Amino acid sequence: MLKHVVVVGSTNLDFAISAGRNPDPGETVLGTGFEIFTGGKGANQAIAAARLGHRVCMIGKLGSDVFSAQLLKDLMTAGVDTDAVDPVAGHSGVAFIVTVESGQNSIIVVPGANSYLLPQDIEENRTLIASAGVVLTQMEIPPATTEALVELTWSHGVPLILDPTPARYLQPQLLRKVAWITPNETEAQLLGGCETPTETEAEMRKLAEHFLGLGPRNVLLKLGERGAYIATQDGERTAIPAYAVKPVDTTGAGDAFNGAFAVALARGVRPVDAARFASAAAAVSVTRRGAAPSMPTQADVDYFCAAAQGGIAVPSETVL
Repeated sequence: MLKHVVVVGSTNLDFAISAGRNPDPGETVLGTGFEIFTGGKGANQAIAAARLGHRVCMIGKLGSDVFSAQLLKDLMTAGVDTDAVDPVAGHSGVAFIVTVESGQNSIIVVPGANSYLLPQDIEENRTLIASAGVVLTQMEIPPATTEALVELTWSHGVPLILDPTPARYLQPQLLRKVAWITPNETEAQLLGGCETPTETEAEMRKLAEHFLGLGPRNVLLKLGERGAYIATQDGERTAIPAYAVKPVDTTGAGDAFNGAFAVALARGVRPVDAARFASAAAAVSVTRRGAAPSMPTQADVDYFCAAAQGGIAVPSETVL
């Protein structure tokens, strides 16, 4: 029997604005659209994994405001086990997202209830975490909570995937206990103190090697339209090409990638193939609007991969 995936992280309500471009300082521009979605990197990654048909349990916090009921409902509808998502007084996490015509986005996050996900919550869910096949977390929760989770997974031999966003300093002794770290190019450069570009495979390898030398056992660079790059402790060095799609909205693409990668590892897929599967899931997600709503099902990814191999274009926002 396959073990479950545990996601420890944030849940936010996303206020998504579309515009032709971002305003300059002091400038007002007219937007072209507005929508509200369930988001937060933790919720996005939990929903991404659950929609692929794997058992996913989330550990998180919701506020006591009017948003919490909808956020909880959306998690449950996607198939996420929410028994460890607890209420706290105050407002839920919120994010304000501006997506411009190119599909790129800018995001401001106000943590709210996510700030109350504390080390004691990790201890209270010790059994759930220790019995997981893979644990996935991000950095929209308090640093002490991340540290407690790293120590617990390490002590029980459970592989932890750390998505280091938003980027902040990580101590080498902490990084050495992380099974996988999945930064994008900017996060890898900020955390690693290395300005290596990633235009060529040689440059990707140099950045990954540098980051691997800081402590984590395995590194998976997420490089957007340039694909991904794996560097592992057992010597794997592989570039994963990106799928060619026309992006509609890149919000949540990294979360789709991480959720799919966690599921594939939990199913026993070797890391390089898990990264290819994750790349396909992310490619599908960018052809749809929103974060959580863009997460594909297993059937979506299977169809996309078959279509891509046959040279068939997958239309934007198609329900596959």
